[in-house]
Amino acid sequence: MTAELLQPLTVSFELNGKACRVEVDPEETLLETLRNRLGLISPKDGCSPQGQCGCCVVKINGQGVTSCAMKTTKVEGKRVVTNEGLSQDERTLIARCFSVCGGVQCGFCIPGFVARTSAILDRTPAPSREQIQKQLGIHLCRCTGYVKILDAIELAAKVKRGEAELPAPDMDGGVGKRLPRYQGERYALGDAPYIDDMVVPNMLHGAVRLSDHPRAVVKRIDTSAAEKLPGVVRIATWRNVRGTRRYGLIEQDWPSFVAEGETTAMVGDVIAAVAAVDRCTARRAAELIDIEYQVLEPILDPERAMEPGAPQVHADRKNLLSTTKYRRGDVDEALAASAHVVRETFRTQTIEHLYMEPESCLVVPADAVPSQAGSLHVYTQGQGVYDDKRQLCRALDLPEAKLKVTLVNNGGAFGGKEDLSIQVQTSLLSQLTGKPVKLTLSRDESIRLHPKRHPIQMAYEVGCDESGKLTALRVRMVADTGAYASVGAKVVERACGHACGPYHVPNADVLGHCVYTNNPPNGAMRGFGVNQAAFAIEQLLDMLGEKCGLDPYQMREKNLLRDGERFGPGQKMKNCAGLRRTLATVKDVYYGARYAGIACGIKNVGIGNGMIDVGRARIDVLSGGRLRLAHGMTEMGQGLHTVALQMMCETAGLAYGEHLDVEVTTDDELDCGMTTASRATVLIGNAVIDAAKKLKRDLDEANGDLARLEGRRYPGEFLCDWTVKPGTVADDPITHLSFGFATQVVILDDRGKIDKVVAAHDVGRAINPTLCEGQIEGSVHMGLGYALSEELRLEGGWPVDPTMRKIGVLRAHETPKIEVILIEEPEPMGPFGARGVGEIGLVPTAPAVAAALYKFDGERRTVLPMRGNYEKKGKGA
Repeated sequence: MTAELLQPLTVSFELNGKACRVEVDPEETLLETLRNRLGLISPKDGCSPQGQCGCCVVKINGQGVTSCAMKTTKVEGKRVVTNEGLSQDERTLIARCFSVCGGVQCGFCIPGFVARTSAILDRTPAPSREQIQKQLGIHLCRCTGYVKILDAIELAAKVKRGEAELPAPDMDGGVGKRLPRYQGERYALGDAPYIDDMVVPNMLHGAVRLSDHPRAVVKRIDTSAAEKLPGVVRIATWRNVRGTRRYGLIEQDWPSFVAEGETTAMVGDVIAAVAAVDRCTARRAAELIDIEYQVLEPILDPERAMEPGAPQVHADRKNLLSTTKYRRGDVDEALAASAHVVRETFRTQTIEHLYMEPESCLVVPADAVPSQAGSLHVYTQGQGVYDDKRQLCRALDLPEAKLKVTLVNNGGAFGGKEDLSIQVQTSLLSQLTGKPVKLTLSRDESIRLHPKRHPIQMAYEVGCDESGKLTALRVRMVADTGAYASVGAKVVERACGHACGPYHVPNADVLGHCVYTNNPPNGAMRGFGVNQAAFAIEQLLDMLGEKCGLDPYQMREKNLLRDGERFGPGQKMKNCAGLRRTLATVKDVYYGARYAGIACGIKNVGIGNGMIDVGRARIDVLSGGRLRLAHGMTEMGQGLHTVALQMMCETAGLAYGEHLDVEVTTDDELDCGMTTASRATVLIGNAVIDAAKKLKRDLDEANGDLARLEGRRYPGEFLCDWTVKPGTVADDPITHLSFGFATQVVILDDRGKIDKVVAAHDVGRAINPTLCEGQIEGSVHMGLGYALSEELRLEGGWPVDPTMRKIGVLRAHETPKIEVILIEEPEPMGPFGARGVGEIGLVPTAPAVAAALYKFDGERRTVLPMRGNYEKKGKGA
């Protein structure tokens, strides 16, 4: 490119109704101009410059356009409107409809949908649902399953046509009410900032240089050329780490920087980090860092990695990360005596979380206060601010008193933001420069760096008697945990623990291995190993049913767990009547369809397995009648803040409204661990109830006058410390706090295409039915992608094509109808009887799809995803 082409250009256009004249780089995108030069935050950067997620849509001459895929020079003389420039009436109309319909979960992608909605309604006052689906073709939402987004757009159209009233948000704060998401309208419009939207004075921008090889010895790191680039302030490598260089949630095996002389473990390893005056300069400098490698052959297959003499991924530890095993009864004898035995091996794939908000971190020194010299304030999107703080303090060699970590609303996670990503590197750059530093990964970098869903190979042997009652099960699992442990051992522990599914199996022999390779790491993802096991056991149940003359419904009815029967590792079940209700609820739906598949699901609530589950919360009475609810877990779109406020209001007799605030920061000392295992509503809910009861007592004494309680704090706590590890020898080994239950039916049309999914879920108590339905709809959508189309393909340890389209997440027009049926069998351990629902939603989906496809063409499918196989037959999916 010539020097002339690099000269800045002046572009003039109309922006939000006003003339705008701005100097830009020739290759600069409109998204970059709007965000970085003009300070508009409603267009979000989810995939730039792929143009494949829709988060950055704005209106150009009335048309919805992805601004990351358009050069700023192309809008010369045109009219550009962002959500900030919509009329106040239109902003209120569309945002209100999204909020009351439940079309806002994490909220990161929704501003793009709002801009698109404005463009749709300008051109088509009365769009059909199918027309709306097609218009949303470029948009991705990982949270909602699109159902409530479509509802919101339909409602907005009716209100704009005068066929419906603009709904007022329900402010009855009680449990069981369909309250809008906390601050939902702000998030819908894009007014609420995520980390990458935040700007502070004197802020530098960071970038990282990742490894060029999955397995290579780093011989030399030369930063001299990068240091000479104008605008570069500081470059950090392993030499600059003051504390412990390796971190991890369980195993301390993940380096913040790979050192010279060490061997990389994946293509997402960080070699260096750069702080510069702007993001473009920082990223250019990162590219200029010269790294000399001795390239080695990567270990990519977990079976090979376990062979004697296989090269070690990590020099200081074996490739076999963990083994999970338990036995009940005499499996050999039971299988030998069984009337029918089936054997099959199943394989599941690597899945990318594809949350819409890429990883971002902002770190601000706190030197303005002399007593806080050397302190840092870290703004994180992680799933556990307290775990982030502990790991950061070790890495930075800082006492905990010198570090504050604040959660900024999380733009989706699904387990993928449990591990640290770039918090250490950003904090170190801030520590070295003494200035605020913000570092945001590109989508490609995010995919290389963060953990995925485990691919697992599962060899099953299952028997039943002549009547169809299960007799015994033997399973051997091998999971690829990739380059680092993350929580891989716990994922395999969970997969093994749920190997029997929601069925009574008197004799079980279960063994699972979790193995290091040089692939990108695998860790927590919605379902956490249970959906892998469900894909196998549900199909095996159908195979046995064929042998003994029972259809899939009858086999489930005969074998579903009852109170007093043992779940997988041996816990005697209680309060599982709702499981049978989920099955009975869909009986007519299943038998009424020509081509239908059915599957049941069980998923633990709480970490359990011998670990402590704790919920902590506190209610602070502020001036002017404001209340602040503090707790220790992450709001990532599941509605935690909203349901926590509802339970607080219900317990204390308060009104729901703008006088309520929620915050999560380590200064509150409310450590609850990671937001994982469908436990946030249960644990935080119980803690909030504990705190709200104390507030209610004082409020009654003050005759309802909050002003008299100003300055008081009401802490609450809930503790579960009675679970045991799988394999514990006991008459009733309690491995989990409670469970979620579900049955799903997948219905195909006469062409073999999925027409509808009916999901019956025992939620215990729907604290907020709208948000609860939304969680299940989003889970089913993710489960359909898992079943049919999603896969992060890897070759040589590299993602083959990390674009959003190739990863295979279903778009609105590709998503079938989803009907959610909420069943409420109260869980005694849950707040107001609630169970966790975040993960159970996709546990039965893939096997139900497989069963429906089998009903259609008679072919059993044992490998995920299934679409490739199916499309070869020319029937579509």
